[in-house]
Amino acid sequence: MIAVKNLELAKSRLADRLPPQDRPRLVLAMLTDTVRAAVSTAQIASVTVVTPDPVVTELVRSLGAYVHPEPQGAGGLNAALSAGAASARHRHGAVDLLALQADLPALRAQELSDMLTAAGPARSVVTDHDGSGTVALLVRDRTATLDPLFGPDSARRHIAAGAVELLGDWPGLRQDVDTAEDLDRATALGVGEATRTLLHEIGVSRACREAKQVHRTSSSLC
Repeated sequence: MIAVKNLELAKSRLADRLPPQDRPRLVLAMLTDTVRAAVSTAQIASVTVVTPDPVVTELVRSLGAYVHPEPQGAGGLNAALSAGAASARHRHGAVDLLALQADLPALRAQELSDMLTAAGPARSVVTDHDGSGTVALLVRDRTATLDPLFGPDSARRHIAAGAVELLGDWPGLRQDVDTAEDLDRATALGVGEATRTLLHEIGVSRACREAKQVHRTSSSLC
């Protein structure tokens, strides 16, 4: 399960790096790379994305994932993931549950496969690169609910609620993107094709705009 909010609310903490028109495009690119890694992982039977956004819905379906509408009312990310988990079990029966963040552009399918192999039968959690957030929550009890606790200091709260922390070396899985520094770290690890293509395009476009402003001329490269 992956949850994505409206694109108009996307990644405000990247405002110092990206203009408003580019932030939704980055969200879509990172989601694309995250979903592609998940659907390419042999142990994952299906991917469900919970979203209210029609653009996200169209993209997700093109990637071979299911879409579940975001539930009405309060609850945010945790309510959305719980709804996605219920939808997955309604569709597939008693299955394991895995909640992933949507902004893992450096994620590799092999990392997900290795994490799932390393996890035991207990509820498990993978913390983000700084150890405070949660990038993955796994429930292997097929009768247990997901009970996500995402939000500030979510790693501590998941572990306090009984989840076992998985300590494997999975840098792409751990590198979510909230800030410009996070994006730099993900890029250094090697992002997926969609994010890499977009960052290249944004970089070229910005360089061309700056060149036109400085030299007051056009370029065939822009």
